[in-house]
Amino acid sequence: MTDHVLVPFDGTPQSEAALRFVLAEWPDADVTLLYVVDPVTSGFTQRALPGSSEAWYEHARDTAQEQLDAARELAGRPIDTRIEVGSPARVAVEVAGDGPFDHIVVGSHGREGVSRILLGSVAEDVVRRSPVPVTVVR
Repeated sequence: MTDHVLVPFDGTPQSEAALRFVLAEWPDADVTLLYVVDPVTSGFTQRALPGSSEAWYEHARDTAQEQLDAARELAGRPIDTRIEVGSPARVAVEVAGDGPFDHIVVGSHGREGVSRILLGSVAEDVVRRSPVPVTVVR
C-alpha cells in the first residue's frame, strides 16, 4: 500500500502529469511535492557579482513557491511542499531516503538518443538510485 508519495515538481507539463497520476492512483495517500532549485541549470555562476547570489536565490525560491502554489490549486486538496537546492535527482533520492516516503512518481520528458545523452535524465537517475519504488510518467 502506498501511504506517502514524493513527487519531484518543476512546473513542467511532465511534472503536472506526474501529480495528476498520483492523485488519481492514490487519492488517499499523503503527497509531498519537491521543487529542487538547481544552480547549475538556472544560470547562476561563481563569477556573479558580489551580493547577487542572495538575489538569485530569493528569485529562485519565489519562482519555486509560485510553481508549488499552482500545483496545490491543481491538486484541489491539501498537499505538502518542500523546496531544496542541489542536483534534482540527487536531492530527490536523498529526500526519499530520509523521509516517510514509500514511493516516488516522477515525470519524464521522454527524450531519446543524443538529446538524452547530452541532457541526462533526472528520471533515469532517480530510478537507478532510489531507495523506494519509482513510477515514471510520460
